[in-house]
Formats: sequence, C-alpha cells, structure tokens
Amino acid sequence: MITRKTSLHDRRTVLRQAAVLGGSALLASVNRALAEPPPEKTTLRLLQVPGACTAPQEIAKELLELEGFSDVRYVKFGSDTQRWPPEVVLSGEVDINFSFPPHDISAIDANQPLVILAGAHSGCVEVIANDRVRSTPELKGKTVAVPALGSDEHVFISIFAKYVGVRPQDINWAIYPFTEQVQLFNEGKIDAFFQSYPGLLDLHKRKIGHTLINTTTDKPWSQYTCCLIATTREFIDRHPVATKRALRALLKAADLCAREPNRVARYLADKGLAAYDTTLQMLRELPYDWRGFDPEDALRFYALRMRELGMIKSSPQKIITQGTDWRFLNALKRELKA
Repeated sequence: MITRKTSLHDRRTVLRQAAVLGGSALLASVNRALAEPPPEKTTLRLLQVPGACTAPQEIAKELLELEGFSDVRYVKFGSDTQRWPPEVVLSGEVDINFSFPPHDISAIDANQPLVILAGAHSGCVEVIANDRVRSTPELKGKTVAVPALGSDEHVFISIFAKYVGVRPQDINWAIYPFTEQVQLFNEGKIDAFFQSYPGLLDLHKRKIGHTLINTTTDKPWSQYTCCLIATTREFIDRHPVATKRALRALLKAADLCAREPNRVARYLADKGLAAYDTTLQMLRELPYDWRGFDPEDALRFYALRMRELGMIKSSPQKIITQGTDWRFLNALKRELKA
C-alpha cells in the first residue's frame, strides 16, 4: 500500500531525479502521475543493452520511479540472461521491453502471448557489404552472415532481398555469432552482414565495408518503426495501471532522446553505460519520434512481407488483432501532446 507520507517522499525524490534528466517538461507531469491510481506492482524489470538504440530504457529509471515503480531493475544481457527480445519478455525475466518487428511477428504467429504496445523509433540497422556487393540485387549468390536462420537479422535481410527480386534461397546464408562476423568480413569469408548500434558507428569510423541498406534513411524501410515496445498479455491483464505508467515513462524517455541528445548522452556516460561521443551521434541520427510513426502500419508492412516469404501463416490483420493493444498508446498520445 502506498501511503501519503511515502508518496510525498517519493515526490521529492523524483522531482530531483527528473530535474537531472529533463527539466520542466518532466516536472510538469509529476502531479498528473500522482493523481492516478498507483501501479499494481512497484517492481519493474527491463533488459539492459548499454550503448544500443534502446537508450530510452537506459534513462527511464528515474521516470519509472516517478510513475510509482520504487524498484526498477535492469537485467543485463550477457551476464544476467542470454535471451533476446521477445523471448526475454515471454520468459518472464523482464516485464516490458523494446523489440524488433520480425521476431515479434513470428512469436505472435506462433500464438505466444506477446502484445505490442507502441513504437519507439525507426531506423537503427544497416546491411554492411564489401565491394563484391554494390547493390541489393547483387546479394544473389553471395555469402551473408546471420546468427541464426529465423533471427531478426535473417528475416530483415530476406525481406530486403525479396523486395528487389532476390529469393532468400538464392543467398548463401552463413551462420556465425556476432562476435566473429567483422573478422570474417575483413578476411573476405563473408560478403555482407547486419549491424546496429553501437557497433555500426565503429564500422563507419574504421571504414569497414560500405552501407548497402540503411533503414534510417532508405525508403520504404525508413517509413516504418523498427523498434517496438512489447509486454505480455498476462502483464497487461494483471497490471493495467502499471502498463500505462511504464509505457508513459518509456515514451517520455524517447522524447528526451529526441529533444535533448546532449543531456541524455552525458547522463549515460556519467552512469558508465555508454561512451558520450558515440551515444550522442546515435541519438542525433535516429528519429525517436513515437508520435510520427504508426506501429500498426509497421506490423502490417512487415507481416505482409514475411507472409509472402512463407515465414508466417497468419494474415497481417490477424497479427494486429491478436498481438497488439493500442489503448494505452492512444490515451498517452492525447495526454502527452505538449
């Protein structure tokens, strides 16, 4: 039970914390958050992948505390878990998290209780190629590294290829872990691979390969959100207030990434979570515009492409009907207009 004394203490605490991150825009939301019913649970778990495009999650701790989550825990990928979204959500190791459309769509198609709540940003991934692959159609017959068949990387590249008339079966897929792909690329053993932040910036700095596809700038990919916010049906049913509050904190954090990249980069650097320069560059490059992209359009677009490839059986509309809940997003769009 949250007493008035506790709430007032928390209010003073979160006012200080919000001031560190975001200034008046965040401070103005304190009274609104306190006026709502408290979350059904005060512990919330998220996945931590330092330096990645999931930066809003990394800076959301204070915002989540403002929403009534007194115990915000980060499950570190690599040391605390080997599961990647959406499995880390479906396993119950984390409660809500950023994730990619392909793997989410596959999970929903398999009748797993994953629910998409919103989109966070578009872009953030590229296909890096060598001089033997100067255009996407030239992927035909080339060796492309992915960590596993059916992975987000495999699905994305298959969609990119099919879009320009190359059948995925005409690509030589080579299964290698992320840690080996750059070396294999430098040795000429693979022709292309998939990369995201923060490794993407290092490749550009070292002038390794060239960008074949950039989902941040290349249409049609840049027109669709590529990072979603997902939870489970059980979490929503049991904790509807907590769901809305957690989503509100994450969307506000995305707003901060867009509005104040310097401050966010400095915050993450001071916390030892990421390098300032590379984080600032990432934040400036990525459109953290959750209002400007329709996550339902993205799911429809990618589900259609995946169904054409035979990767899922469900129609795009079934994926949307079964695996989304836009109630909280629609309410927060009205609330967070400013």
